Amino acid sequence: MVRSGLEILLEDVSPLGKKRIGLITNYTAVSARFSFIWDEFIDRGLDLARVFSPEHGLFGTEQDQVPVEREPEFSFPVASLYGSSAASLFPPGDALDDVDALVFDIQDVGARYYTFVNTMVYAMREIQGRDISFIVLDRPNPIGGAIEGPLLSAGYESFVGVLPVTVRHGMTAGELALLAKDCFGLDLDLSVVRMRGWKRGMYFEETGLPWIPPSPNMPDCGTALVYPGMCLVEGMNFSEGRGTATPFRLTGAPWIEPHGFARALNAIGLPGIHFVPHFFRPQFNKYAGRVCGGARLHVTDRDAFRPFLTGVALVKTACDLYPECSFLHGVYEFNDTHPAFDLLAGNSSVREMIQAGKTIDEIAASWAEDEAAFRDVRLKYLLY
Repeated sequence: MVRSGLEILLEDVSPLGKKRIGLITNYTAVSARFSFIWDEFIDRGLDLARVFSPEHGLFGTEQDQVPVEREPEFSFPVASLYGSSAASLFPPGDALDDVDALVFDIQDVGARYYTFVNTMVYAMREIQGRDISFIVLDRPNPIGGAIEGPLLSAGYESFVGVLPVTVRHGMTAGELALLAKDCFGLDLDLSVVRMRGWKRGMYFEETGLPWIPPSPNMPDCGTALVYPGMCLVEGMNFSEGRGTATPFRLTGAPWIEPHGFARALNAIGLPGIHFVPHFFRPQFNKYAGRVCGGARLHVTDRDAFRPFLTGVALVKTACDLYPECSFLHGVYEFNDTHPAFDLLAGNSSVREMIQAGKTIDEIAASWAEDEAAFRDVRLKYLLY
């Protein structure tokens, strides 16, 4: 069984014994006895000065892009790092005045645009040059160590794209912290408490750790696996399945005919995935209350499955078949400089190639060099 960084730290908390601790966390940070990290710290007599919560809140109560305006009351103050402005994504300077060590422990899902690691990097940047140590308690990448998708291009940085990594990066939060320190040249006392027993090829079910949904639309490990591709649908005018019991594992719109859509997707021959025609009625988000036609995703071989390629192929197929299909414009995660799809993809070329009618093979070839380059870059930062 894998032992998380938290479990390793709890074997000997003496390095934190005389420090005033700030904690960036949510309810996924539990010990082997299912006790929250803040309770474990308090039980050991540590001085917990303040807790910071990421997007969705300390207990995942809020949907995506909804400001967290109120947190439960504890004996320690809780401050949100996801409010109504871009400035709210950084810890306020005065909230760190009583902190000697800032500890990060949240379960990530392994995609560049999942915002928890980005919150970590923003905090690292905020405390650089200050006499505050930064400690990452590492947890597994739940979808293994595979690399897929383009790198983040210059000019496309946003809260869903902070680090120059591929969309599926195959790294842990601790490894990404090491990369971030070098990437931004941070003057920072950084340490990572490593896991024991984790191997990069593991999927989460193989770790023996409990899956605690890290956000409201990440109910299980299978959702995490499709997310690096299906999150692209957030940038489209059809549904990514939010408002249903299986977000990101189904997609559609009132103007999509499900049988033809699924047939066209299966005809592409994407590896490790099969599409089944489906109807659904979202209870909130896009097309709330309306019946949508679309397709349900069934991963048949998770080792062969390429989630980002699948998401791009799905968007291209919808655009090819339905004139109603379009890319969304407007504010997305506090950014209105580029379409949401481009912020997620990390460039405009994927969208432009879809709109230009390029083949799936031509589009996939556009990020092959990025994958190869990143495979070499990340070697320096791998801990396992």
